[in-house]
Amino acid sequence: MENHLRTELVLAAINMALAQRRPEGVIHHSDHGCQYTSFAFGKRCREMGVMPSVGAVGDAYDNAMAESFFATLECELLDRRSFQTQAEAKLAVFEFIEGFYNTRRRHSSLGYRSPVRFESELMATTPVNREPRAARMSISGAMASA
Repeated sequence: MENHLRTELVLAAINMALAQRRPEGVIHHSDHGCQYTSFAFGKRCREMGVMPSVGAVGDAYDNAMAESFFATLECELLDRRSFQTQAEAKLAVFEFIEGFYNTRRRHSSLGYRSPVRFESELMATTPVNREPRAARMSISGAMASA
């Protein structure tokens, strides 16, 4: 969580996601922000086999799951608290996402399972060979040391 929306922020985020999850055949859906339409972001997506997808202008339904997440974050956390510092807000958002939303909050779109449970069940039933992807993964120095 930063106080800007520059390209390096989304590059750091996608690098972190790719390093942690090592996804195959995924789509990254975003709005028309310049950070997502930048050459650097497009290049990184191509390097990792991520298909960028930019939604239609003014259409909130083409990314309904992400819109739902942000509505939930706002309603269940941000509207209920005030933060004295940015560091306090960062910690609260992290704790909400990693300590509750991903691990315990049930989602109707996932068969009333948490994202962590859904993913673990999916991984248990889906044979995946991750070695070729890991071998060609190139993470920036900042992300490799994280």
